[in-house]
Amino acid sequence: MAKKKEVTKTRRVFKKRPCRLCRDNVKAVDYKEVDLLQRFITERGKILATRLSGNCSKHQRMVSNAIKKSRLAALLPFVKITSGTQRERGGSSGSRGGKR
Repeated sequence: MAKKKEVTKTRRVFKKRPCRLCRDNVKAVDYKEVDLLQRFITERGKILATRLSGNCSKHQRMVSNAIKKSRLAALLPFVKITSGTQRERGGSSGSRGGKR
């Protein structure tokens, strides 16, 4: 009879980073603080997720609402377009087949 090996699954336990805003004792996030809000968006203009930014859920909601308000006030861009992502117009017809 073959012996069965006992497989023990080890789970990695990650220590949660403390929230940057809780550590600095921030009560409210203002949409006019563009320098603070730029820390929580990517280079393309997307809002960082909670697990990437390290914010607690209360401050993540405050930050995301402030980013949305500052976008509407034109303090932050909705999308940052880089030169490599723009499509060129013209050229071959591509996958559509023939001419129109």
